[in-house]
Amino acid sequence: MSPPATILVADDDRAIRTVLGQALTRLGHDVRTTSNAATLWRWVADGEGDLVITDVVMPDENGLDLVPRIKKIRPELRIIVMSAQNTLLTAVKATERGAFEYLPKPFDLRELVNMVERALTVPRAGGMTAAEAQDDDEQLPLIGRSPAMQEIYRVLARLMGTDLTVMITGESGTGKELVARALHDYGKRRAGPFVAINMAAIPRELIESELFGHEKGSFTGAMARGVGRFEQAQSGTLFLDEIGDMPLEAQTRLLRVLQQGEYTTVGGRTPIRADVRIIAATHRDLRQLTRQGLFREDLFYRLNVVPIRLPPLRERTEDISALVRHFFAQAASEGLPNKNLDQAAMERLRTYRWPGNVRELENLVRRLAALYSQETIGVDAIEAELAEAAPAQPSTEALGEENLGSAAERHLRDYFAAHKGGLPPAGLYDRVLREIEKPLIQLSLSATRGNQLKAAQLLGLNRNTLRKKVRELDIDVARGLK
Repeated sequence: MSPPATILVADDDRAIRTVLGQALTRLGHDVRTTSNAATLWRWVADGEGDLVITDVVMPDENGLDLVPRIKKIRPELRIIVMSAQNTLLTAVKATERGAFEYLPKPFDLRELVNMVERALTVPRAGGMTAAEAQDDDEQLPLIGRSPAMQEIYRVLARLMGTDLTVMITGESGTGKELVARALHDYGKRRAGPFVAINMAAIPRELIESELFGHEKGSFTGAMARGVGRFEQAQSGTLFLDEIGDMPLEAQTRLLRVLQQGEYTTVGGRTPIRADVRIIAATHRDLRQLTRQGLFREDLFYRLNVVPIRLPPLRERTEDISALVRHFFAQAASEGLPNKNLDQAAMERLRTYRWPGNVRELENLVRRLAALYSQETIGVDAIEAELAEAAPAQPSTEALGEENLGSAAERHLRDYFAAHKGGLPPAGLYDRVLREIEKPLIQLSLSATRGNQLKAAQLLGLNRNTLRKKVRELDIDVARGLK
């Protein structure tokens, strides 16, 4: 145990001051408590105290405003900030202003005691300077004050001042991109661009060009230089969504970028410095994919520096009321009528399993705002909406019956949608043809056991044309194997 210390506690709640005083005194520490910021400031200014524990809301001053003032005159003094305002912004501001730790109320007394011991014993890095945070009422990117979300806020707050690579996992609809945007918008790269790319929506043969760009003439149809997402995200954040769907060839190139900090465009020779922060996300089990040989283990560990698991909505049902109010307010700001739910309707939402998570809840709220005339919506309307089965996903059998044209159209629609109103790089026609052409030739060669003459006859191509395409598409030919 660390030697006895003087701990200064400031909280407007007498019960909390009493509980903390008793618990810390039992550990042998000298505890001084106050209900206002002015007294706390006087103690600190007089050089008293080895540790400060302060609430945010006090009668005479906001505790967060006091933190940078304390750090300015006593940069070595550690501060634990408590708050019932359990939002991401509170956690971020506490961390930015120099707090050692942020603790949401209500808290576990044992957790606070452990936090105090860490604050008194962990070696100081020295010379910490608190960054000034703005006090404007920013629109919070994440909604919810459940214990599950509080832990995420604390992790995010600690990551804001770093460039560490983050892996976000969670079911579809849990808000993985929102978390990535929060890391960017509140982080040190906030002045740079935030660029997102969905690996599941990009055809395999186009991924390297999408990520790294290409040079003019690097392949048929490349009439001009194409700028990749890494270059677009320079000095900012690159969000690689659904990273589990990245093909192995592209994984190898991405690993090289993470290892060396530079990349080359497709067809290029000059290395380009990659000044980006990488945030990846997936709803798949990457450990299982590595065991199956579908995801590189070394890339997994490069990406999984800081893992964040987003809980499904059914694990944070206490946040549903706040989410519903938020989505109704959003709908009203877009011109839809103001709505609310009665108690029975809200309770029904809390008991629902939410397979589509927060995205499913948002869609439901928007339907309620648009389709129902009553201002206060009851449980009958909720039951009717939940009873409507969501459109079934195509079954494996149905996909098996899908013709090539329909499959291509489905993939291309996803590809265009992934650009969110923007356009893909030039040369799309030839890149798409190459993607279809390569597996067609590979399978034909496999079917003819590598016999190029037979494969050319099967495809209806001249043998020399087939040889040229094998070279251009970098296809391995092994005779006698099938």
